[in-house]
Formats: sequence, C-alpha cells, structure tokens
Amino acid sequence: MRILALDLGTSSVRGLVLDAGARPLPDALARRRIPLEIRDGGVATIDGPAYLAALVACLDDLSDAGHLDGVELVATAAQWHSVVPLDPGGDPRGPVLTWLDTRPVAPAGVPGPADPDAFHQRTGTWWHRVYWSIRLPWLREQLGGGPIRFAGLVEYVLGRLLTESVMSVSQASGTGLLDLSALDWDPEACELAGVRPGELPTLAPPRWSGRLRPDYATRWPALRAARWAPPLGDGAASNIGCGCYDTRRVAVTVGTSAAVRLVQFAPAGGELPPLPDQLWRYRMDHDHVVTGGAFSDGGSLYAWARRELRLPEGPELDRALARVPPSGGPVRADPRLGGDRPPGQAPGGSGVLAGIGLNTTAVEILAGLMAALCAQTDDVVSTIESTLDHRVEAVLGGGAVAASAWWRQAFAVALAPREVWHARNPEIGAVGAALVAIGRLDGASGVDRIVRTDEGMSGTATRGDLRQYSS
Repeated sequence: MRILALDLGTSSVRGLVLDAGARPLPDALARRRIPLEIRDGGVATIDGPAYLAALVACLDDLSDAGHLDGVELVATAAQWHSVVPLDPGGDPRGPVLTWLDTRPVAPAGVPGPADPDAFHQRTGTWWHRVYWSIRLPWLREQLGGGPIRFAGLVEYVLGRLLTESVMSVSQASGTGLLDLSALDWDPEACELAGVRPGELPTLAPPRWSGRLRPDYATRWPALRAARWAPPLGDGAASNIGCGCYDTRRVAVTVGTSAAVRLVQFAPAGGELPPLPDQLWRYRMDHDHVVTGGAFSDGGSLYAWARRELRLPEGPELDRALARVPPSGGPVRADPRLGGDRPPGQAPGGSGVLAGIGLNTTAVEILAGLMAALCAQTDDVVSTIESTLDHRVEAVLGGGAVAASAWWRQAFAVALAPREVWHARNPEIGAVGAALVAIGRLDGASGVDRIVRTDEGMSGTATRGDLRQYSS
C-alpha cells in the first residue's frame, strides 16, 4: 500500500507519496508555491480557485510520474482558521481569509460571551478576530447580503474534488465554534457568529472517509478507489510527525509562524483536561485534543532580516551566527512583527528592538529576534507544564529550525534544563496526518537530541533580559 499525503499550507501546497509505514518515497514529491496577498490594513488573503489549481497541478505531476500507482489512502494536513464565503453553487464570493488577516472586528454593540471563562473551556478559544465568531459577521457585512455558506480553505478545495463535502472535527475546532467535548457546533458561539441554518459545513462523523468525484477519478485513475481520511489541522499533524503524541513531549514547530503544542487523550463526551487562560485548545480527532500557544512570527523573522538587513548567505551566515552566544547577544527584542495570535490583541508592527549600538551588526539583530522567540516559547512550555505532574521534553520541527543550527542551540538553552530534540524530517505535517490515518501515532522517526553548548559562557544576556522585551 502507498499513502498520498497532502500538506495544504499558507505559502505552499505539497503532495508526497509514502510507503505503508508513512515513510516518504524517494523523489515522490510535488510542490507549488501559493501567492499570499498581504497589504496595508491587515489584509492577508489567498485566491481560492488558484489554490485549487495548484493542488490539481501537484496531483497531475505525481500522476504523470507514476507515483500515484498503488495509493490506497489520502491523508491531509491543512491550515487552521481560514475561512472563505461561498455562494449556493460552492463558488467563492471573495478571497480566502488566512489566519494572518487582522481586519475582522466584532460587531458594534455585541458584548461577547456571557461567561468568557466557560466559553474558553468549552471551545478552547476566545472571542477573537482569528476565529469565526468574529470573522463571519464581519465577512457578511463586507459582502452586503445574499445567500452565503462558510467553509475553510480545505473544505472548499476538497469539496471540489470529493463526492461529499464535510468538515473534520479537527478543522472545525480551529473555527472557535465547536464544543470540544460534545463535538457539535456550540450554540453560544454560533449565536455570536450570527450563523443561520445551512451556513456551516456538515461535521464528519467518526470513521468518515471520502472518494474522488468521477471526473477527477478519470483524471487520476490510480486514485479512483483511494480512501480520503478526514483532514487534520496542520499543528496537530505536525505534533504526530514530530513524535509528540502524548504528554511526555511538546512539539515546538517553527515555520513561517511558530507554535508550542501538547497532545492529550480526551475522548468525545468526556471531561477535558485543565486549560490555562493563556492557552488555546483544538481537536486532533475524536479522541485527542491539542493544547498550546502560537506566535505570528517564526521563520518570518529571518525572512524579514534577510530582506531588510542584507544578511550574509549560507555558510557565511552560519559562521557569523556562531560568534553570537546561543543564550543571546546584545540585542533585546519583542519579535511580534506580525502582531499577536490569540489571546493577544497586538496588531502587526508591534516588534521592538533595543540594545542597539553603533557597533551592532545585522547578524546580532537577527540573533536577538530569534532568541526572543525562544524565550516566548519557554513561557508557553512552562504554562503547559503547570497542568501536568511532570516536566516535558521538547521536540523542534519545521523548516526554520531545520535551516539554522544556531537557532536549535538557542532553543536548547532557553528550554533548559529540559531535554530538547530535533525532528529532521522536513515533512512532519504530511507524515503526521498519514500516521493518524493509519492509526500509528507513535510511528514517527528521525529525532536527534540537541546537545547544549552554553555551559561556561559569560557576559551574555540572560533569559530574564530577553523576556523584558518578548513578554
């Protein structure tokens, strides 16, 4: 058996073919970059039909190369929180709002949840611009009336490809409208969102699977009989791809953004684990929740510095960073260039740099931003640990930390004395989705322990110094 794993991200679409143990096959990878429209005023949108075309092109590539032969299962990891308004025929009435879009605001005169703490415990979310409780009324006002349905990006895309259009409980939990225990739409959240009958997707029941529409089955005959598993939120999938499938380990994933997440067993209908005020909670599937915190800025810090500060490239940058202690250099930073993720409300442009002198280098500014994110991460890990009776280990994953040995060392220093590991697999989201689909949550491999190099250093910034600007 082969598995087709799809990763439907914000900046790219990827499809890769895995063996029966969810191990990637050589060269069986297709990718398309996705144009993300970012403009002043908080705009961050994607063109839905263009996104669908990119996915179709990836599947065409894999099909033409013969990689889809023998595929019996399709697993999908997809971005959380996106929303696209659809007309009755399923066509977009506007662009896809990504999690980066900060324009939505609460309707005037609406006070929010009657009991914010109870709302947070039930839905795992807050009344916040990233969730559908605020996004849907704002979108409705922008569109000015007319029939409308709402879907996430993955529901729109798979709704075009498959015979049945549903929303997995994992994706539904990212909307902020789902009761995480009852696994049904939360009445109060739906009321805040102004939802009307028929406007939300149908929730996928346990053990749901999808099939290709006849026209696409003709286009990709190798997938005609393949079973499509319910999509996972990309964060949940990345945890499993990192080997973080229980409370022993947290995943620290740094791609364009960054997040810290813990997977816990929590069957539907049962009592949920404690949820601190500062953390969100979503569903991985009907039996597990994912608890954590996220930051808008991750690899984007490096991308900004590379663009604006004329950093050296490749090995030259590595050598320059190696001269900066992983515990932090002279620059102190607030790394929120892209603003806050929930529950924070800081807008984009909230970044701060301090401790800069006439001798400060561009590399030291980059290191200050990277180290500040490490300090923020440590705060979230500590909050997660406050709900447990043991210290966790941390596993680093994602393209940004894979590309920087210095950043991996900086995380090891910030998270000490915890053990820190690095997941070398660059496709942790797609692989994680496949592992969940085959019921092998413990099947990840390729994790290396990171050895700290900060012992004996002097004259460097402390984690307390970093937190002065990163909290």
